[in-house]
Amino acid sequence: MTNAVLITGGAPYGEDVADILVVDGVIAAVGPDAATDPRAARAETVDAAGLVVLPGLVDLHTHLREPGREDAETVETGSAAAALGGYTAVFAMPNTDPTADTAGVVEQVFRLGEQAGLVDVHPIGAVTVGRKGERLAELAAMATSAAQVRVFSDDGDCVADPLLMRRALEYVKAFGGVIAQHAQEPRLTQGAQMHEGEVSARLGLTGWPAVAEEAIIARDALLADHVGSRLHVCHLSTAGSVEVVAAAKQRGTDVTAEVTPHHLMLTDERAVGYDPVFKVNPPLRTRADIDVLRAALASGVIDIVATDHAPHASQDKETEWDNASPGMLGLQTALSVVIATMVEPGLLDWRGVARVMSEAPARIGGLTGQGRPIAAGEPANLVLVDPAARWTVRGAEFASLSRNTPYEGMELPGRVVATYLRGRRTAAVGRPVGAVAGQGV
Repeated sequence: MTNAVLITGGAPYGEDVADILVVDGVIAAVGPDAATDPRAARAETVDAAGLVVLPGLVDLHTHLREPGREDAETVETGSAAAALGGYTAVFAMPNTDPTADTAGVVEQVFRLGEQAGLVDVHPIGAVTVGRKGERLAELAAMATSAAQVRVFSDDGDCVADPLLMRRALEYVKAFGGVIAQHAQEPRLTQGAQMHEGEVSARLGLTGWPAVAEEAIIARDALLADHVGSRLHVCHLSTAGSVEVVAAAKQRGTDVTAEVTPHHLMLTDERAVGYDPVFKVNPPLRTRADIDVLRAALASGVIDIVATDHAPHASQDKETEWDNASPGMLGLQTALSVVIATMVEPGLLDWRGVARVMSEAPARIGGLTGQGRPIAAGEPANLVLVDPAARWTVRGAEFASLSRNTPYEGMELPGRVVATYLRGRRTAAVGRPVGAVAGQGV
């Protein structure tokens, strides 16, 4: 039996209105031919008038916590949060328990994602065994596993040993992999609690210098250039880091970089009340850094937005600042924060949003069926967005098991109305577009 959906009145990439016919998970027609196609007569019709249609979002940096910390998040709940945020694919970081450093663990995460069925879950493999930075993990075994891992990271910890980093970069060349580095020189950040600057001095908190990030990026860019391999910089956060990446790209180094939504919006001034919801790794920086990050994302020096969705159980976050775990929720707010910080100020149009939140992340992660154009013959991974909507963030209403959102009570612009994974609706929010089994929204 043919499954068909006719999306009417939407504006792909925020441009001209065009109907979209989806048949058996594939875009069958876009534009005038969609409604006149004989299959459209039997299709479910979705009224998308006033909505922007984008390719499904892709997050290159998500923490799903399973296995090991199912009290904070599971693959299923994280997948639900991702779908509600407009995502059709996420990359799951390996700082689980046990660490995702073997074929067995990455396959477990991959299968859990398949069972949830809400987004494509792609495990990221650890670079080193146990993320301890002592010896390389089973990179080739993970690459040839059912999970087909292509991105490797010790995120949460830096691969600080330059020899190990060089070997990792050389190793992944054989199968087109990429090393995603958590750029943090450990000796420069011992005991660090927040960005090193005027605010940290005023609050009496140990500072985290920008150079601790910038030095590792510079070193690794040189290593990647030397061995001819791919480097990806996780959660870039300083103006100096932008300069280093720009210089490396100008030299022809195969380096890409991501910025998080919270580093585009929030400054270190948020730490003034010692509320640990604002404690994050790397730390919130200054307004001057934010301005440079936004400009770099607009220009392409920074390639993508990645959420660094980091759910924490209440006992790990609702405690004194020094002992609180670093990290913030991001999946259900990322698009709205990008609209607020990049679209509304005129730094990105909707084509640009698709580039930094769908197309480029899919390309960096090696995905062929995600981040594709909205065109006939392409997989129907789509998100419908209401650009005129405004909504108030309530963490208690999120699909995530955790509640550590830094945007609690804030009014944000734009809202996901529906998400489709290969033509099947996985989330529906706000205006009625049909029921979604099991979503309760």
